[in-house]
Amino acid sequence: MIATKFGFQPDPNGGPRWIGLNSRPEHIKKVAEASLNRLKTEVIDLFYQHRVDPNVPIEDVAGAVQDLIKEGKVKHFGLSEAGADTIRRAHAVQPVAALQSEYSLWWRKPELEILPLLEELGIGLVPYSPLGKGYLTGKINESTPFDSTDFRNTLPRFTPQALKANQVLIALIHNTGPDVMTGLVPD
Repeated sequence: MIATKFGFQPDPNGGPRWIGLNSRPEHIKKVAEASLNRLKTEVIDLFYQHRVDPNVPIEDVAGAVQDLIKEGKVKHFGLSEAGADTIRRAHAVQPVAALQSEYSLWWRKPELEILPLLEELGIGLVPYSPLGKGYLTGKINESTPFDSTDFRNTLPRFTPQALKANQVLIALIHNTGPDVMTGLVPD
């Protein structure tokens, strides 16, 4: 199975990063062709929108992927980090096969609205960061340095104060196992 993503605008100067979101239908189709060539395959099994692009209606995104499915270049449509309304609207145009979302003992927010919706619509969940972006490993504390480019510097749960305050929870996990974490509220 081959899964890949679309939705970012690459750096026009050839840099290794992207410069913003781009889920315009013509860009989606261009990315699909480039991925097919790079991957040396005739079909992408699961083609995800990496992040929802607020400048492009999700119906247009789903329609572009639907076109690729009709052309036999893509088998299934996926979303990443989409909210319930966006998932419903996309699914009404082209069935969504999978949603990628952060989900762990540390981040259980999907249980409130997303997981019930996925079950209702028959959409699979592909969780990422099952160890809470490294936090649940027990190897991070209030003294852990992060490189200035590390995205965790932007997350409230990784401020020195939060890291220090939450060490008791990490100790609890490592001393008694995951059963004690059922009521954890991370942020």
